[in-house]
Amino acid sequence: MPEGRSVRAHALRPGLSVALFVVLADQATKALALALLELYRPVEVLAFVNLRLAFNPGAAFSLLADSGGWQRWLLSAVAVAVSGYLVYWLRGLRRAERLQWIGVALVLGGAIGNLIDRLWHGVVIDFIDLHVRGWHWPAFNIADSAITLGVLAIVISALREWRREREAI
Repeated sequence: MPEGRSVRAHALRPGLSVALFVVLADQATKALALALLELYRPVEVLAFVNLRLAFNPGAAFSLLADSGGWQRWLLSAVAVAVSGYLVYWLRGLRRAERLQWIGVALVLGGAIGNLIDRLWHGVVIDFIDLHVRGWHWPAFNIADSAITLGVLAIVISALREWRREREAI
């Protein structure tokens, strides 16, 4: 085995590939939304799905949206710190821990996608509008979806590990 190579197959390279795919898909769909949609004017796709361009200067669910602008830099700094930690986490995972590293990679890609928006546009670009009988979920984007799915994958992975440890006792 070449010197410096680990016996473990690390998840860093495939994880970064997944994260890059999320960033590219997120930024491409946001560019299309900016080019094709009018601000806050819904375009019906399905009975419960609209495309509706919205700008979010805050965090999830527009938290801190009316804070005067400082939140852009705070949320950007948090995204950079979280992204650094997620890369560190990926380095420690094995490829065999597939669900966990995919989850971490999805969160990483989503965090970077929204960070790019914050730094480039000053806001996060949202365009997916789910609704039922007049009730609308807050608009979101591909990055938000990746973060949500990634957290879900990490939680499922942790629960599986917990169950395996309990059964081993």
